[in-house]
Amino acid sequence: MEYILIFISAIFVNNIIFSQFLGICPFLGVSKKVETSMGMGAAVAFVMTLATIVTWLVQKYLLDPYGLGYLQTLSFILVIASLVQMVEIVLKKVSPALYQALGIFLPLITTNCAVLGVAILVIQKDFNLLQSVVYAFSTAIGFALALVLFAGIREQLALVKIPKGMQGTSIVLVTAGLLALAFMGFSGLESGLSQLFGLS
Repeated sequence: MEYILIFISAIFVNNIIFSQFLGICPFLGVSKKVETSMGMGAAVAFVMTLATIVTWLVQKYLLDPYGLGYLQTLSFILVIASLVQMVEIVLKKVSPALYQALGIFLPLITTNCAVLGVAILVIQKDFNLLQSVVYAFSTAIGFALALVLFAGIREQLALVKIPKGMQGTSIVLVTAGLLALAFMGFSGLESGLSQLFGLS
């Protein structure tokens, strides 16, 4: 039940974009079409889960035992960048079709602060490896959900006549704010579920 709570909480209640404000750059930049948003969401889910596993192992078996905690951010950035490069090389060799589909999104993930943020958050929350994997995967699903929803709204906005003063960035930011407010409606869900399952 604890894992279900982590899963639901990471997707809806503590959404990485709307609640923690991480990953805003791809959220605003890659959300013009639903198709590209889905591609970005899939790439982030894969890299975020893999990066969290590796960074958790680095923290627990390298940084903590040798008292190198101050190198956490630097080492995590290097691990994430290396992973993205390795994934890119492997995909190019093994599955050229998948590489073509995700190729443009993979370099963007290196600079996506949501990936680094999740890697650091699982250490701060003192999660074990399985909890970390569940949290990373569900956070990536939450990221993808926010991206696809926002892209769908932006596609719809392109068909609507918007006042001149609100066109462009203005309407995009207002829409993002309204979507964040909508996700705030899930804030009572976490405490309700923990009471239901007797986890509080």
